[in-house]
Amino acid sequence: MSLATKYNPSEVEEKWYNHWMESGFFHAAPNPAKEPYCIVIPPPNVTGVLHMGHMLNNTIQDVLIRKARMEGKEACWVPGTDHASIATEAKVVAMLREKGIKKSSLSRDEFLKYAWEWKEKYGGIILEQLKKLGASCDWERTSFTMDPDYYKSVIKVFIDLYNKGYIYRGLRMITGTARREQLSRMKKFYTKKTEKNPFSIPFNTN
Repeated sequence: MSLATKYNPSEVEEKWYNHWMESGFFHAAPNPAKEPYCIVIPPPNVTGVLHMGHMLNNTIQDVLIRKARMEGKEACWVPGTDHASIATEAKVVAMLREKGIKKSSLSRDEFLKYAWEWKEKYGGIILEQLKKLGASCDWERTSFTMDPDYYKSVIKVFIDLYNKGYIYRGLRMITGTARREQLSRMKKFYTKKTEKNPFSIPFNTN
């Protein structure tokens, strides 16, 4: 059998990745006999597709998790995606606009239906991109930040923190500039304005 003179990834990578998946090489389970090692993937937003920054980040995680497996640890890399509510809403509104639909004409449930359709489409693309990259995630543990259990846990924690006085609803939590920079309270000063734009707020550029 002659060796190919050029590397053809389509002939090699999918074949071996499927073999790894079918053999359960990426799955982890509690094992008292092994040292645990876990990475929870910083979940990418479901607002589009992965970029080179994601590729770099996930490659580093993959190197670390594979190294841990080779060292005999019970290594688990947990995959998932983030709902990124504000950014996702903007994307969904833009999609609806292209279809000639105004968000204001929809009920909450109708809008959520479109939002979940967006998540299913782009969330699936993101996970498939990670697989094409060769990411050795434990795919049986794939999570989404709006899954019922996660949602309930977040609400429970926020209520607990609110009841303890650690978080509160104030006049203003954060301010953004026209250049979409985020400013803390320490960098802004309030002044009363009588011109057309009463909300102009000077800020410290130092």
